Amino acid sequence: MLFRLSDVRKSYGTQDVLRGTTLQINPGEHVGLVGRNGSGKTTIFRLISGEETTDAGDVVRARGVRLGLLAQHVNFEPGATVHESALAAFGHLQQIEHEMHVLEHRMAEAPEDLDKVLERYSDLQHQFEREGGFEYGAKAEAILQGLGFDRTTWQMETEKLSGGQQNRLGLARLLLAEPDVLLLDEPTNHLDVNAVEWLEEFLQSYSAGFVIVSHDRYFLDRCCRRIIELENGKASSYTGNYSDYLAEREERREAQQRAYDNQQQLIAKTEEFIRRNLAGQKTKQAKSRRTMLAKLERLDAVRADQSSGDFRLKSIERAGNHVLMVEEAAVGYGDLILAKDISFVLRRGECLGIIGPNGSGKTTFLKTILKKIPSLAGEIRWGSKVQIGYYAQQLDDLDDRNEIIMELRRVAPASASAGELRTFLAKFLFTGDDVYKHVRDLSGGEKGRLALAKLIYSRVNVLVLDEPTNHLDIPSREALEEALDAYEGTIITISHDRYFLDKVATQILALHGEGAAEHYNGDYTEYHDWKANSRASAAESGSQRRKGQSGSGDRSEAATGGSLETEGDSFEDAARGKSTPSGQSAKGRSVPPAVAGGSGRSKGKSGAGRPGSGKGKSVQPAVAAGSSGVKVIKKARSAEIVEREVAEFEKRLADLSKEMAKPEVARDITRLVKLNDEYELSQSRLTELMEEWERAAATR
Repeated sequence: MLFRLSDVRKSYGTQDVLRGTTLQINPGEHVGLVGRNGSGKTTIFRLISGEETTDAGDVVRARGVRLGLLAQHVNFEPGATVHESALAAFGHLQQIEHEMHVLEHRMAEAPEDLDKVLERYSDLQHQFEREGGFEYGAKAEAILQGLGFDRTTWQMETEKLSGGQQNRLGLARLLLAEPDVLLLDEPTNHLDVNAVEWLEEFLQSYSAGFVIVSHDRYFLDRCCRRIIELENGKASSYTGNYSDYLAEREERREAQQRAYDNQQQLIAKTEEFIRRNLAGQKTKQAKSRRTMLAKLERLDAVRADQSSGDFRLKSIERAGNHVLMVEEAAVGYGDLILAKDISFVLRRGECLGIIGPNGSGKTTFLKTILKKIPSLAGEIRWGSKVQIGYYAQQLDDLDDRNEIIMELRRVAPASASAGELRTFLAKFLFTGDDVYKHVRDLSGGEKGRLALAKLIYSRVNVLVLDEPTNHLDIPSREALEEALDAYEGTIITISHDRYFLDKVATQILALHGEGAAEHYNGDYTEYHDWKANSRASAAESGSQRRKGQSGSGDRSEAATGGSLETEGDSFEDAARGKSTPSGQSAKGRSVPPAVAGGSGRSKGKSGAGRPGSGKGKSVQPAVAAGSSGVKVIKKARSAEIVEREVAEFEKRLADLSKEMAKPEVARDITRLVKLNDEYELSQSRLTELMEEWERAAATR
């Protein structure tokens, strides 16, 4: 055991946070602590570290256990550099190293007690080696680089670091200290995706125990092997990662509800027996059963989840099929190009997820497509009937001087009544007198909910979101995901929340910094796996070349053919609804693949990729010219005739896929869009033919 909480109770004023919480953490356990904002997660960390005391119950720590708590505000030695502050985690080793240097100078002077000096030096040297003295410098450098500190920042004084950089440096120092148990409260804050992925790999192989509080569900999935949920002041433990916890929690709730229902039936039958027989011949049995009921431990029904907010979006005006077309665009400021060679087509109903390290140009890209700053190169075109709503990460669209209800009125029509606005705000958990709070007095999460309320009330058909899940707890994020998944418009979002991107994104735009950009058709996990496979293939190819295998000419020719075939297949896969990497042009720009029938945000469901599936955003077949609108009842065709037409359309679709995979087509957005439209119509017609063939075959 590292530490244990037994029946702990803790209140702040009239608010009971912990109501008999019991939990235990053992050596080597990798635990995620989850719960709503205000459920007591940070309170538990403070109780464990001794910063606060319980109102009742016990907190027991193992004797000599070393706790590693990531503080909200990190302090460093004045004037210390980034590198020096990281190495401060090895203070004991540095003391040994200093004493060894002193002894080396004494040995050079050949003192009378040389034997004692040599013996002491030998002991220190063995201790230094045993405790990792020869590796700690390299270990510190690896962790600094993993958390995003390149060598150019190592000599920077810590006073000059931003708040986010100081928190990252504090995390680096904590990881280097290697305590018996890490207590990490939102460790992924201030980390970009690359740093988060590095931290995940580090923690997966971490031999000691840790407890993580995080809203990053993807991070919890990859790092944790046990989840503890805090709900209504109690702790419940689940084996497995976050996804396992969700499944097991649902099973437990179903079992609890069944047991409750069965007990209620038993109670009702028993009470009926008592009522009928208490004054009759079976009085003794009735009294016995009444005594049994009095002693019966009553089960609780499953509590309904607290409201996480109703983020469902209102009905919107339908935009054109092609919402945003970007061709060879470059973004940045003046001579500073942050990202270039960006090309893609975003269609109605699709969602583009934008990822990349801090400073790679993500927000700059949004400002560029919104015409707030000019593009440095290329072309950016919005489609027809587009109405754009923008959610800024800094929430700078909110006026601190306004009350909540007045802030919503800024986007409401003049005819909107106060009652209507209050009803709408209640969906975002602003109830009663809360609507009269000033914006400046709101927490980060409350401001985020208010900004989303304004955006949803405005009924735009394109949402441009910059980190919309910031400040939201997990239930609120899930509510937002459900709303965006049901949204009929188009979404462009920056997010570090990979779980969120897996739920809503149909395309990924990865900005790598220093101008590099990459476009991929699929969600984040598919993109991540494709990148990992690409790196593995490149490493394997490099290894084979180094071995100097013979017949390189033949293999080169075969590889070229294979590359072209793969590229063609990728577009065919995309047409079938599979998420595959975009084809690349000679310049490395991404080629938007054809997506049959439009792309809904329901990935991996039955019917994905077919017209009419997903969100119902299928492209309808063209109506024949001169159609009178009179319904014509045609005689059913034979299955053989329909089968021949099916084969013709399948061949046409394959030809169109190969055509769109050609590099020269990829560079011509207009031609690519035209081919894609033809593909969608052909796919829609093929679906109709397949349905006709099934009917004909059934009547044979």
